[in-house]
Amino acid sequence: MNFSAELAVAYPELILGLGALVLLVLGAFAPRNTGLVGALSILVLAAAAVAAALQPLGSAFAGGLVFDSAAAFAKVAIYIASAVCVPLGQRWFERRGVRNFEFPILILIAALGMGMMASSGDLISLYVGVELHSLALYVLAAMHRDDARASEAGLKYFVLGALSSGLLLYGASLIYGFAGSTVFTDIAAAVRHGAGTGVLFGLIFLICGLAFKVSAAPFHMWTPDVYEGAPTPVVAFFSAAPKLAAMVLFGRALGQGFAGAAGQWQEVLIALGLISVGVGAFAGLAQKNLKRLLAYSSIANVGYAILGMASGTTEGMQSMLVFMVLYMIDVTGFFACLAALSRQGRPMETIDDMAGLIKAQPGLGLAMTAFSLSALGLPPFSGFWAKVYVFKAALHAGLAWPAVLGLVGSVVAAFYYLRLVKVIWFDAAEGATDRPAPEARGIAVALALFSFPVVMVALRWIDPLAATAARAFGLA
Repeated sequence: MNFSAELAVAYPELILGLGALVLLVLGAFAPRNTGLVGALSILVLAAAAVAAALQPLGSAFAGGLVFDSAAAFAKVAIYIASAVCVPLGQRWFERRGVRNFEFPILILIAALGMGMMASSGDLISLYVGVELHSLALYVLAAMHRDDARASEAGLKYFVLGALSSGLLLYGASLIYGFAGSTVFTDIAAAVRHGAGTGVLFGLIFLICGLAFKVSAAPFHMWTPDVYEGAPTPVVAFFSAAPKLAAMVLFGRALGQGFAGAAGQWQEVLIALGLISVGVGAFAGLAQKNLKRLLAYSSIANVGYAILGMASGTTEGMQSMLVFMVLYMIDVTGFFACLAALSRQGRPMETIDDMAGLIKAQPGLGLAMTAFSLSALGLPPFSGFWAKVYVFKAALHAGLAWPAVLGLVGSVVAAFYYLRLVKVIWFDAAEGATDRPAPEARGIAVALALFSFPVVMVALRWIDPLAATAARAFGLA
């Protein structure tokens, strides 16, 4: 393959990289023109999504970058989710007197890294993609520099992220040392020919590093503090798209690189999934702050997705993809509701703050009710269908008891979602709410409509696309 053909495989990454550089120069010369930078960044993300949807499949750079149906599916979803967060975040910061043109540019850089993660074909591109998107997220977490909690959140995320990077690098070095290659297809051949226990040790460290990125327990220690301290629209961003990118990378590494060791990594994933569901369900019961509650909810939801992936089948990977896309919609909408709400200039972030919301702000009250019912898995909301896919894949793979335990965790977690619904509908309001931010309210209501009833139609095209994407992972 000639160099121009290899560059064609990386069109989405080139669009995002060049777009970020051009907008950085524009922002430097016109720092007050944040609205223009934000609008152009959305156009760049849209162009990257179109490129990812239309470009032909292939691989480049000696197998380091792979563009297949899984990469196309993930990139389109990642870029759309990133574009939604640009106006949500920009307007939120502007209302607080922070006019940073860097916010949408950091979103572009993070999306570039996430795209590389979705297309990684070897351990080197895996690490570059993970670190590129992580560095942008560290800065985003501390973007509100006048807020001590945000600075603390960014510092905690950075320090603990360094631990994750160490685990990834150590695991990758062991795998390379014993398999003799960094390319997933070569590693798969080495595993089939008995590469030895050294590769499996490396795989364990690699799984631990990736588990940190998706905030799976017991590698979740950063999640509640960072969610609580970081700016609300920033949390909306890194609770959605980065999770999908990391899960796709997870599936690609295991399916394309270690399919021959599925019996070993399945056991690890089952343990990770069940621990995550348990920690998210039970620890969430004690939370009063909604951002911390959603942090534990994200830990539990990642556990469900990991249980689907633990099936070790194409159906399991399909269930993971469908689950993560539907989860991204719900969690982004939830945080959009929080970004829209305030009382006397103070953010409404606790469960008690939501008392009487259905009377004070009927649209946002209905939206938050929809997201709560979806998160607990009540039919016919999107969260119900997401869990149906995961549990069905687990049962078909013979993982009956993990599916049952996951269902028990879902029942436990239903308590805190129902408590929130009860407060919204039946408790008396503590005072008048401020006028909601129009862009955040619009995003929240639109995503709530997707959660139900639009999801009933959308699943008809999400399902076959996810099925095609899942076959790219190379499992049976």
